[in-house]
Formats: sequence, C-alpha cells, structure tokens
Amino acid sequence: MAYLTLAGAILSEILATTAMKYSDGFSRLWPSLASLAGYLVAFTLLARTLRSMSVGTAYAIWAGAGTAVIAAIGMIFLGENTSPLKILGVLLVIAGVVVLHMGGAH
Repeated sequence: MAYLTLAGAILSEILATTAMKYSDGFSRLWPSLASLAGYLVAFTLLARTLRSMSVGTAYAIWAGAGTAVIAAIGMIFLGENTSPLKILGVLLVIAGVVVLHMGGAH
C-alpha cells in the first residue's frame, strides 16, 4: 500500500509542477490553483507513505521519479533542449534511486 500512496504523491507532484509552468509565475489563476492543490495532495500522500516506509527511501523515490519525469516532459512536450548529457543526468538520477532502494533501505 505504501508504494501505491507514494505513486499518487509522485503523480500529484508531477501534475503540480507542470501546472506551475503554465501558471506564468502564479499570475494565471487556474494553473496556480492546480499547482497549489497538486502540491497539497502530494505532500499529504508523501506524509502518509512515511508511516510505513523509511524517509530516505520514500523521498529518494519521490524526488528522483518526479525529477526524471518532469525533465522528460520538458524535453518532449515543452520544447526544452535535449542533449546526451541531459539524458545521462536523468538516467543517473533513476540509477541512484534504484541503487538506494536495492541497498536495503526499507
């Protein structure tokens, strides 16, 4: 159940960050409200996850997955530059999360 809650937190954070991009510095009402609501849901779900999962593992997965997906969204959908070095960086973030999880953090 902790991984399902964590997945919801990650999805909420991704949606909130994407909405923030469209909020134009919080000057547009609906994207701004969507961003704030998404972060509220993300932190609530992350807090629930921490009831049964170590903070190091939960936060690493949450931050790493969110970073990787947001970077991919930026490159694929928002026209941000893509380079081999940038892709390598995203892959290293993912690898770091995997290694941390495999290292026995529960």
